[in-house]
Amino acid sequence: MKKIQIYNLLFTVMLIAFASSCKKPLDINPLNSVEQDKAFQSSKDIEVALVGSYADMGSRNFYGGRPFVMADFLGSTNTIEWYGTYQDITQTYNKSILKSNSIVNSVWAVGYATINDVNNVIAALDKVDAVKKNKVEGEAKFIRGASYFDLVKVFAKSYNDGSPTTNLGVPIVLTPTKAITEESFVTRATVQAVYQQVIADLTDAELKLPAANGFFATKGAAAAMLARVYLQMGNFSAAANAANRVIIANTYTLSPTYLGAFPVAGSVAGANTTEDIFAIQVNTLTGFNGYNEFYGATIYNGRGDAVIANAWMTNYEVGDDRINSFYISGGDRFTSKYANNFGNVPIIRYAEMFLIRAECNQRLSPAAPIGGQTPSQDLNKIRARVNLAPVIATLANILKERKLELAFEGGFFLHDAKRTQTNIGSIAWNANVLVFPIPQNEMDANKNLKQNAGYIN
Repeated sequence: MKKIQIYNLLFTVMLIAFASSCKKPLDINPLNSVEQDKAFQSSKDIEVALVGSYADMGSRNFYGGRPFVMADFLGSTNTIEWYGTYQDITQTYNKSILKSNSIVNSVWAVGYATINDVNNVIAALDKVDAVKKNKVEGEAKFIRGASYFDLVKVFAKSYNDGSPTTNLGVPIVLTPTKAITEESFVTRATVQAVYQQVIADLTDAELKLPAANGFFATKGAAAAMLARVYLQMGNFSAAANAANRVIIANTYTLSPTYLGAFPVAGSVAGANTTEDIFAIQVNTLTGFNGYNEFYGATIYNGRGDAVIANAWMTNYEVGDDRINSFYISGGDRFTSKYANNFGNVPIIRYAEMFLIRAECNQRLSPAAPIGGQTPSQDLNKIRARVNLAPVIATLANILKERKLELAFEGGFFLHDAKRTQTNIGSIAWNANVLVFPIPQNEMDANKNLKQNAGYIN
């Protein structure tokens, strides 16, 4: 099988790995690097490179889980108990991240490697077969837009913290990095500019992607990610409309049970559930599940380091089926969502779209809701799935439902606290310690970069 990956660690090392299909093993010349014009000679080459982009995106240091676990630790005080020896996670748990934090460095490096992957694909679109061009471009722009969104959320101030027109975000790189030169030493764009790029990429992706696309990005995935982006920005009308487009497409359905939306304990990568709008397939070839690494007990090949605190369990109403989404091992409680080291990692679930639409309509006009369903109807659809009685929607109970439904997913503990301006224990929602530092090795290599507030240059 032919595999191409264009893999660039910005400001550190560029490696382009290339192997060609349709050749016998003895015919393959070992290569450590190859120029893009030689690697991308056919539509198939570019399609395979796109698959490589998904592999980088799914790394445990990116969408495979680690940055979301880090955000959970930053965004909570009495939810998770940390018993691990990883100093990088201990720093995060204690809200005292150092510039030398290796996981933070890896999140940046893999994020930009993923972006460079798809920049190479986009630059070679003229070689893609006409009937496939829109799909390939849509997938590449979905990956790039989503990657920039999750990078700017952790490496910069929240969109609603001060002025996004002057606050520094992350560097925007839209062309392939082929060599490390002075031109590679980019500066940080503003938070607003990064969000504008995210929206542009995801909007184009939604337009060009098909409704069904196997494991890969779809029209619904792009719209769902846009709903997240607009919600984080506080653009509730746009967020509700994006979520509504996903809902009315009738492409997805809620799993009959809450735990049915997640891989069975000990499972391997397989088909997405009916609720998965987008999921990462983690298998023995692509690495392992970064969520399971810390949230999983040792009986399920995790480290057993992140234990669910007893205080968290008091949030559930009597009869809430979500209280059964935990298991006990060695006397400690763990979330069942990641009781596997290989298996699909849900990134966006259908349930989230109802909660986004409900929240936005509640904030805008409950009596004239976007999509025609009232906030109460959307809220109670989620409650009914977990055997809870209907209630009249308020902003408070919608946000609580969201917190319980999406717990230990996507780093929402942190990102929801920031957008709703909710302090985290005694720490202000916009405190400098809740933002990742720009990695020190990037600062050393590129003098054009400016460090985040609270970290000494």
